Amino acid sequence: MRGGAALFTLLAILLFLAFPARYAKSVARGVDLWAVSVLPATFPFLFLTALFRSQPLYPRLLRALTPAAGKLFRISGAGGCAALLSLLSGYPVGAKTVYELYARREIASEEVFRVSALATTSGPMFVVGVVGCHILKSGKLGWLIFAAHLISVALVALLLRLFARGTVRSIAPPPATERKDLFAILGESVLSVLCVGGAIALFSAFSQMLADALALATPADVTPLLGLVEMTAGCNGVKSLPPPLAAALCAFFITFGGACV
Repeated sequence: MRGGAALFTLLAILLFLAFPARYAKSVARGVDLWAVSVLPATFPFLFLTALFRSQPLYPRLLRALTPAAGKLFRISGAGGCAALLSLLSGYPVGAKTVYELYARREIASEEVFRVSALATTSGPMFVVGVVGCHILKSGKLGWLIFAAHLISVALVALLLRLFARGTVRSIAPPPATERKDLFAILGESVLSVLCVGGAIALFSAFSQMLADALALATPADVTPLLGLVEMTAGCNGVKSLPPPLAAALCAFFITFGGACV
């Protein structure tokens, strides 16, 4: 595994050195896509969900969600809350919330995998606002893709429920949430959205490298495959296809998440 990572890194360095203008342009496209489409749709929700987690209402919501989350997916209320935040905000809020909950021992080790599967979703602002309205030019298609995305995630979570062993331990949330300064929350949100932008820019270059490598092996159009690497660029790459096919591919890319996510 380490040898493969080293080989990939070396190849990427050599390609950047051999074709700096080509791959710098790919990075620029990723930055442009992030700044124009992703940033406006995701940054407000990253900030608002982080602010919400610092409010006294948050532990109350954990307790309120416990019965429903336990019956449906055999997870705790804290896990259900992580899934709810992911549903509202999308990548990477859900994964980050699961990590923070486990680090604070608010979710049990035996449910981390199931919670992670349920809390790894894209948010409505990205799917409807970015993919639907901006890329596919149709809010209706955006909502259709979002509905298919949520149904698929829920089905996976229900299947994982069948393999859950024992009962979910009820871990009580802390009596009072950690109150953070407003500017501290803003700073964390800015850092998170910058990390998202950096990932999109970097993996846009990796997608172009993959496309170039595949072009040497086949004359077929490999643009749809780029969504397996970075879903935003993948969705943008299939926008010229007929709407039903473009929507289906976007739904697949978003639910799969891509290597970037």
